[in-house]
Amino acid sequence: MGHVRDLPKSQMGIEVKNNFTPKYITIRGKGPVLKDLKSAAKKAKKVYLAADPDREGEAIAWHLANTLNVDVESDCRVVFNEITKDAIKESFKHPRAINMDLVDAQQARRILDRLVGYNISPLLWKKVKKGLSAGRVQSVAVRLIIEREREIQNFEPEEFWTIKTEFVKGKDTFEASFYGVDGEKVQLTNETQVNEIIEQMKENAFSVENVTRKERKRNPTLPFTTSSLQQEAARKLNMRAKKTMMLAQQLYEGIDLGKQGTVGLITYMRTDSTRISETAQTEARTYITEAYGTEYIGTEKKKETKKSNAQDAHEAIRPTSVMRKPEELKSFLGRDQLRLYKLIWERFVASQMASAIMDTVTARLINNNVQFRASGSVVKF
Repeated sequence: MGHVRDLPKSQMGIEVKNNFTPKYITIRGKGPVLKDLKSAAKKAKKVYLAADPDREGEAIAWHLANTLNVDVESDCRVVFNEITKDAIKESFKHPRAINMDLVDAQQARRILDRLVGYNISPLLWKKVKKGLSAGRVQSVAVRLIIEREREIQNFEPEEFWTIKTEFVKGKDTFEASFYGVDGEKVQLTNETQVNEIIEQMKENAFSVENVTRKERKRNPTLPFTTSSLQQEAARKLNMRAKKTMMLAQQLYEGIDLGKQGTVGLITYMRTDSTRISETAQTEARTYITEAYGTEYIGTEKKKETKKSNAQDAHEAIRPTSVMRKPEELKSFLGRDQLRLYKLIWERFVASQMASAIMDTVTARLINNNVQFRASGSVVKF
């Protein structure tokens, strides 16, 4: 449904001298919706407002409460991070009052949007081009782009060189890079230096000066937030942010799974949290045990964990049930829906697994006091 009231488009809509009080009007086309809601509210014993679990959703609930004559301090607000039967039933066990701090935060953002855009956009029309707009976010983004462009223009390129050597032992080959001379790291800044180093090595053979082996851990990545999902979808799936969020919205709101009915497949997709509910963690550990063995379960509890009955605690983006494996949903999802769900599912499962153990080997090779280094690693666990 979205917002039902907003600032008027034809005027500022903010009484600046009256403590920046906003003047709201019903959004065009939402009148019949509000009329139907008022009629339904009069017949109901209790009205619950279940808009999205963020500041925009809180503001929508507040506007509806005012329109429907619902006391904002009553237990009228329910929130859930996933659209599943269990999550919805649980949320109705913990109704709360509307969080006015979140409402005020949304109003402050909306007022700033209007003040900045309403005052600066006409200046752009006059000085640059008709139809341009400026806003609270895009104006800052343009400044960052300009600052970076100036850095690029002012950058003075410096010449540097590297020397790489391929070594062969039997059927095995490995590559080493120039490090320095006489144990000191050296930066090669011109071709003359490079040729001198090469000449210095021509008459001699390389020998292995030292080999060190270290074991290191590579911790699993955290589950997705909104920004990390958009970045990874762009990198791995070549998806634009807008398309990623559209598909995520569809997965969140629910997909028809045949006999199972319509099921929300992921948690709320607008979040900057990496917390995972205890229930989801337990289910993930069960799945990992069954699929891979207990040794693959992450031994450390994530600091971001928070109990799922804390209604104001956003979670990371995760599958609503890890037991719904991507390959089992192929017949119900579109191609891109499946690709995105698979990305979210795999990231979540990986986030709950044990750290990878890497064996890292570094070799120092020397030729007439010229030192090269080679390193590599293999997954031990």
